[in-house]
Amino acid sequence: MSATLKHIVFWKLKEHAEGADKATNALKLKALLDSCADIVPGILKFEAVIAQPGLEATYDVLLNSEFASAEALDAYQVHPTHVAIKPFVAAVREARQCMDYLS
Repeated sequence: MSATLKHIVFWKLKEHAEGADKATNALKLKALLDSCADIVPGILKFEAVIAQPGLEATYDVLLNSEFASAEALDAYQVHPTHVAIKPFVAAVREARQCMDYLS
């Protein structure tokens, strides 16, 4: 049985960026991430979520994803749909954390 590559990313968003507040940008970021959910073969799981009021969260948006291989993750990283959202992410993020691991 081969290992699954997990790719988890957290973003802390700026209070205001791109003419919108944090909540609006979080919704837009989630929608942009959701548009990447099946862009390459080998994506096994792809869940973008926004921090929920009343529950502990130190970051605003989370991507919890799993890939069949490192090659599938590499293909996702360079896919035009994913590349196209990077300028928006860079403009609205204050901080980013990422962890990839085999499970």
